[in-house]
Amino acid sequence: MHSKSPCPHRHRGGIGRVAGKDAHRQGLSGGIGEQSDPKNVDEYLAGVPEPARETLNRVRAAIWSALPPEATEAISYRIPAFKYKGSLLGFAAFSNHCSLFPMSLSVMEAFKNELKNFHTSKGTIRFPVDKPLPGALVKKLVKARIAENEHKNQR
Repeated sequence: MHSKSPCPHRHRGGIGRVAGKDAHRQGLSGGIGEQSDPKNVDEYLAGVPEPARETLNRVRAAIWSALPPEATEAISYRIPAFKYKGSLLGFAAFSNHCSLFPMSLSVMEAFKNELKNFHTSKGTIRFPVDKPLPGALVKKLVKARIAENEHKNQR
């Protein structure tokens, strides 16, 4: 367990670290949707230029279609994130790509064959600003993360 880390995730490569590193490399903090700390996902997306905004709206819709009604969305580490029995995943727009953060290395590994056509790095799936991830793949990732969180909470 990390001592007094600002990142609540107990595993290495959690969204705070990945998004932070990626954002730092891009010269951005929280992606291009960052106004002065957006208060909600709608506000974040309002600051994202097209075509990335439409791309992320499609990803957001695919995520919501796979979530149970009790799930929530919020801004976490300055990016949109979804929660259900813990953090599930997040997404962000950057100057030349969009990213989905599954917040799980095991899910990344489980779907590595389906992700082979996308640029991936530890905890991050990158995709073009004008081409969202396939909805079916996003739904599978969401369902896998839900299953992980439910299993974790049963222990």
